[in-house]
Amino acid sequence: MPRRSPFAVVLTAQEREQLVEQSRRYTSPYECVVRARAILFAAQGLSNKAIGERLDLPRQIVSKWRKRFCSERLAGLRDRPRRGRPCSFFPSSGR
Repeated sequence: MPRRSPFAVVLTAQEREQLVEQSRRYTSPYECVVRARAILFAAQGLSNKAIGERLDLPRQIVSKWRKRFCSERLAGLRDRPRRGRPCSFFPSSGR
């Protein structure tokens, strides 16, 4: 029997519009586009496994983003600060 997520995604019209816009931007970072698409698929009622197959992601990752979206809404799709020493490499200015 397939597993069903206890986190049902129901989007407001404004959230749907923002996610569709983000998922279609060519200049957005890849991970932001994939997260937006995962939530849009979840709102359509797809399972984590089906979403993972469509987006080439592990089921556990889809589950993580679904859960974070349900608890924090759009803010949950942003990266969280990581532990450890801050990055000391900065891209060159083209000198």
